[in-house]
Formats: sequence, structure tokens, C-alpha cells
Amino acid sequence: MNILKQISLKLRFIRLERFIASLIYTFQRDWADRQYHSSQKVQPLTTPGRLLTVEKTSQGAQFSFEKAQVEIEFLSPELVRVNWQPGLAPVPYGIVQQDWPEVDLQLQDTEQGKIIRSDRLKVIVKPEGGIEFQDANGRVLRQELPPQRRGEAWQQEALLRSPEQIYGLGERAAPFNLRASQNPRYQMWHYDAGGKYGPGSDPLYLCIPVYMGLHDNGSYLVFYENSFSATFTLGDSAIAAFAGGALRYYMIAAEPAKAIALYTQLTGRPPLPPRWAFGYHQSRWGYETEEAVRETAQGFQKHNLPLSAIHLDIDCKDNFRSFTIDPDRFPKLREFNQEMAEEGVNMVAIVNPGVKRDRRSQLYREGVSQDIFCKLPNGNIVHAPVWPGMSAFPDFTHPLARHWWSRQYEYLLDMGIAGFWHDMNDPGVFALWGDATLPKATQHFMEGRGGIHLEAHNIYGLQQARAGYEALRDSRPSRRPFIVSRSGWAGLQRYAWTWTGDIETSWGGLGQTLPTVLGMGLSGIPYTGPDIGGFKGNPSAELYLRWFQLSTFLPFCRTHSANNVKPRTPWGYGLHVLDCVRSLLQLRYQLIPYFYTLAWEATHQGYPPVRPLFWSEPENSELWGMDDAFFLGDGLLVYPIVKDKVRSRLAVFPQGQWYKFTDDTIIEGSQRLRLEVPLEEIPLFVKAGTVLPMEQGEHLTLHLYPPTEGNSRGFLYSDAGDGYGESRLDQIHLERTPEGLAIAWESQGDYPFPYSSVELQIHGMAVQQVWMDGTEVEFQQPQEQPRTAMRIAPGVSISGDKFKRVQIQGEFRQPDPSSSFNPRQSYPTNGL
Repeated sequence: MNILKQISLKLRFIRLERFIASLIYTFQRDWADRQYHSSQKVQPLTTPGRLLTVEKTSQGAQFSFEKAQVEIEFLSPELVRVNWQPGLAPVPYGIVQQDWPEVDLQLQDTEQGKIIRSDRLKVIVKPEGGIEFQDANGRVLRQELPPQRRGEAWQQEALLRSPEQIYGLGERAAPFNLRASQNPRYQMWHYDAGGKYGPGSDPLYLCIPVYMGLHDNGSYLVFYENSFSATFTLGDSAIAAFAGGALRYYMIAAEPAKAIALYTQLTGRPPLPPRWAFGYHQSRWGYETEEAVRETAQGFQKHNLPLSAIHLDIDCKDNFRSFTIDPDRFPKLREFNQEMAEEGVNMVAIVNPGVKRDRRSQLYREGVSQDIFCKLPNGNIVHAPVWPGMSAFPDFTHPLARHWWSRQYEYLLDMGIAGFWHDMNDPGVFALWGDATLPKATQHFMEGRGGIHLEAHNIYGLQQARAGYEALRDSRPSRRPFIVSRSGWAGLQRYAWTWTGDIETSWGGLGQTLPTVLGMGLSGIPYTGPDIGGFKGNPSAELYLRWFQLSTFLPFCRTHSANNVKPRTPWGYGLHVLDCVRSLLQLRYQLIPYFYTLAWEATHQGYPPVRPLFWSEPENSELWGMDDAFFLGDGLLVYPIVKDKVRSRLAVFPQGQWYKFTDDTIIEGSQRLRLEVPLEEIPLFVKAGTVLPMEQGEHLTLHLYPPTEGNSRGFLYSDAGDGYGESRLDQIHLERTPEGLAIAWESQGDYPFPYSSVELQIHGMAVQQVWMDGTEVEFQQPQEQPRTAMRIAPGVSISGDKFKRVQIQGEFRQPDPSSSFNPRQSYPTNGL
């Protein structure tokens, strides 16, 4: 019998064994869940009743009703915590900042009700338990009806205005405005989509009970600190119904940017990732051997395509077991990883939480002896089928389990693995029907107070990411952790990136990608992206290229696919697509200084790099529902194409002036235009006032787009790209003067300027004279198309430390009155 027949028979046996295990487990789970539900008594529905007493506290006030109490605490002038009791208090897994400075408050008794207020926010507590939030001018931001409680389960209802838009709730396969869905009902329960999902699928892998509201009176953000299973219904009102736990939530009354800044101050801001993470990542379920991975990496070299990482799926494991490597298919992993590292390619290995039930396995024996696996109420370890077979699951709500798990990464780190990919951590298992996870009554430690899976399910992936992050940080203190996690909860941004899971290969899947990424950004998750081309299926050349165009401008740029589809590499779609992808990748790598500076901003402000069009103009209702365009930072405006055979699209331009990236055509904002878009192009515009840094090797080009009036500034963050050493922040100030443009350069930090030469390109000006620190210098004013930017001292090194001020005399170009674009103009090979 030849080797192929042996493998085929083995795979058939594995499938049969997995089917039988899944069948048995599904019956066991159903039995356990029935036992749990039968033990729960039906309780009557209650409301708080009449308000009895009010007591002022140092941070707010305590309100006692006949059947409930609520404490209102101001953590900042715009942020309040509302805590209804009775109920099981949450373990604060999502919260980072516990201590907040005292806020000046006033407590008033009015006809409307009891009012507790800061100088930014007014909270009105009604006699029957309803709560109303108003801004400093008395405009109503949010109206809540008295909450209801059935046993241990709270439900809250807030009225919504007819034009009000709701965004967030974590990862959703829905319109960006969640109310626009045909069925605006969203489950708060992490779920393995089973290989592929499309628009309308619910729930998905990463649910977070946080949403932003936007209407004519302003904007707000609400975060429920409750990880129990829940349902959110968004119709004429927003109803949040939890299966248990206290009703504790945070209300932020602020414009979108400020709301996200406060939310991430509360739940944590992302650490700075390694710089290589913003490069291109290649992945496939199907890289079964070292040679297959090597051939892929060599293909990128052969076709002159930049590559920063390759991700190893479960193919690399020994019979799918966690923290193992198959010695036959990857016999020299350490040497192989070193070989890849020398080529600038970082290896990322997959890690699943299930530990195979095998008394011969040291990993399993250790977990049993240390008593850190999840158990049923009868004390037996929960075993469920996943890739290696029947497996036990570490209880990551136990600090001993997290510590034990964190030690397991050391072997793969010693083998040269640079980062980790957490999969199946919803946690997902193989079941033939029903909920593909652990039984709801599964016991969890919950930091010592105890709890069940109904509460711990949604924070399982978050706590695994925590354990992984701490492992990488402690084992490699001179390098920054890189983890991408399928699941998580509020605060995941502190530990990991994520991706949008097994999206279907279709134009609908591509169209869903941007609304999902935008919603994740407004849920506090800044670093995400899709499987380019979808997970399961073979995209057409056009679908693949359009997906790649969009992903070029998303934080996480990765191709990944199933093992039963054609290999998805750029050279597999013909020379024309290959040339287009090469141009896109070269452009992305030139933009890495911009991406990296946005990462610095996310670390310090919490802002997501990908932002909705209303980000800086929330009062413009025309921008509220836009889910097919986005800002990358504040400077770049991207209009992807997400439909088949489309060669034009409508673009709504926010206020200001906008330069078309490829030819500097100037467009006046606050209007709609139809753009002609050939297959080779994704429309990209730069906002007036932007400083856009782009690099090529050790050469930096600062593209300067003068402000329409007054001043603007841009930042350039630099450091070694990894580790925790010195850093540098360069600020470039632009000032529009009667004579032209003044440029000032300021530097902070001890990290040396990382470029050997700098070139300034001034866009939108007919330059007449240039002075650098008072000395006139030569410049070049090219006349050729597509770019018309003037270049200061082309080919001459200009160190960022050598000048502080540049003055330019010239005439500014005006917006194109015809608003017409050249439909044949696309990105040249060099991205410029």
C-alpha cells in the first residue's frame, strides 16, 4: 500500500472518530444544559418601584427604591458609572482604570426628578427609576425606562429617535448602522461561524456589549460591564436583556473621538505593536511542510513582493496538539525560522486552547494534577471534541491556569516563532447541532468567587489572550508581543489583534468587511482585518483584487484561506493582477511610517486607525450611514469598490479640501461626486492640511498638503520598531501665510532620526521661491503628470535635525471646477 493510500485511510478514520465523538458530546451537552435549565425557577418580573431616599456620595449619589438601588458615579465630567443592585457584581476583566479624579458635582431636586450633574453632563433620575442624560445645554442624549428584573436577569430599555444611528457591539455581520439591519437583534454570545459566514449571520466570534449612539442632539457611548449571555434589540428602542449579573454600565456623553478616548481609558489602550506587524501577512490552512512554506516565501521573492509574516495553521502541529510541531513535516523548525527571519519574514504559529485527553501527554497530566481544567457541577472535567480529539479546556479565569498556560509558549519561542495566532478560543468545539461550545453550567474559578460558563464564555478568549501576552512579555522582555486572537471581549485591545474570521468568498463578504471593521473600531478594537478573498472559496481575479485593494489600507493585511481551495497567492491570478498587487504592497510599505504613527496615536489616545466618515464631523447626518468609505487616520480618505464589474461609484466628501492621491486634483468637500474607477484603482484622497510620511529604504518623503487656511500639523513617530527603548516624535507644522506656506519642524525624544535623507514634496502650489532657515535653496517644480508637487532639493540629503523652518513663496492651486478625474490614471509601480 503506497503512502497516499495510507494517508487517505488515516484521514477517513480521523473523520469517523471525530463524527462519533461529536455525536456523543452533543448529547452530553444537551443533557447538561437541560439539567441546568430545569434547576432555574421562573421568577416574577419586577421594577425598581418608588424612589425612597437619595444620599450624596463623593463621586455621585446613591438612590434607593422599593425593590432596587442604583448608584450614579461620575468618573469624569463626561463619564458616569451606573450600578443597579441587586445582582452578581462582575469580575472587572474589562476595566483597567479604577481610580479617577474627583469631579465637581451638584445634586438638585426638581420637578423632573433628582439631578446629579457635572459641568458637562446632567443625569436625571426619575421617581419610578427611569434615567435621562442631558448635555450641558440641556439637550437630551439618552432616555432610559425603569429597568426590569426577573430573578437574576436584568433588562434595560432606552428610547431611540427615529434617525438615531447605533454602531458597535463588537464583531457583527450587519450594516454599520446596526438599526438598518432587517432583523436588528444581536446575540451577545461568542460563536464559531463554522467555516464561513455572510451578511446577516449572528452572532460571531467577538461580541462586546458596547455601542455608540449618534443623533441630532449629539453622540454618546454605552458599555455594559456584564459578560453574561445577552440579547440586544435595536428597534424603536434599544433593549439590552442579560441572562444574569448586575446591571452595571458606563455612559459617556461626548463626540465620537472623545468617547472612544474615554472608553479606552476605562478598558485599556493597545500597546505599541512591533513595526513588522503592519507589513503583509500570508497564511493558508494547507502549508503542511517546511518546503511548502519555503516555496511560498520564495514566490514572494521571485515576484518582487514584500512579505513580513507567514502564519502556520494547524498543519504544523503533531496530530493537532497544542504547543507541538510535527517533527516529520517540520524537522528543522529552529533553523527554518532563522532562515525566514534573515529574509525579513516572521513566523506566526497557531495555538488552540483544547488539550487532548491523553494520559501519556505531559500537558494533559499537568493540567489534571494542577486542577486547572474546566469542570461540570459534579466535579468531572469537561471533555469536548476539537481538532486533536476529546480535549480538556484550561479555566483561564483562574490565575494558576493562566500562569501554567503562559509557560507553554516557551518551547515555540525557543524555536524562533515570532508571534501567535489564537484560534477556536470562543471557545468552540465540534457539535453536530446546537451551541458548539461548553455546557452552560460548566464551572469557572472567576478569580475565586466562582461562576458558570453562561458568564465566563464571552471572556474566555480575552483571558487566554492575557495569558499569552504575559507569556511573551515575560519570556522576551526586549521584544513586543504579537498575538492575533479570534475571540475576546472588552479590553482585548490590551493584548491582541484580531481578524474578521471565516467570512464567505463572495461580493457580499467583501461588502461586509468594512462595516465589520468600522464597528470593531468603535468597540475599542483598533487592529483588525479580513481574510483577503474570503476563507472558503475561490475568488475571481476581480474579487481578489478588489479585496486586496481594501485590505491594503486596513491595519491587519493578511491573506488566509481554507485547505480545500486553490492556493491564494498574488501570482495565481495572472500578470495583470500580480502587477496591481505589487503596486499596492509597495504603496503599503511606503505608508508604514503613517501606519506606525497611527499606532502611536492609538496607544496614547485609543483612536482606531480606521474611522467612519463622521469621525470629525458628527453633526453631518449625511455621513452617519456611510459604510463603504473610511478614513485611515485623519489624513487619508478611501473609497473601496465592493461590487462586481463596477467601474464608478458615488463618493460623499466630508468638509474641507481633498487631493486625489494619484494626480493632485483638488476637490472641494461637502459634496457628492461620481468617481470613475478602473479595475486597477482604489480611489484615495488626502485631506488638505495633512503631512503624509512615506519611506523607501532610508529615504523619507514628507508629502505636505497645505491647509486651506490657518495652521495644521502632522506627526511622525519613530523607534527601533520593536522593544521598549528610546523613541522619537517629530512634529511638522504647516502655516498658510499671505506669501505662501511656512513649515516648522520640532523633535522630541532621544531616538536618532532613522532616515539618511528627507525630501519635502509640496502639493497644490506653484512655487516661486524657497528659504530654509533663512537661506534660499533650489527646488524642482515638475510639470509632468500625474504628480505636480514641487520637490525641495531632490537627490540632496536633508537631515531632519538640520533645519527648523522652511518658507515657501508661491500661489496655491484652486479646486478643479470640473470635478472630473482621468479614468485611466492608476497607481504607478512605485506607488507615487
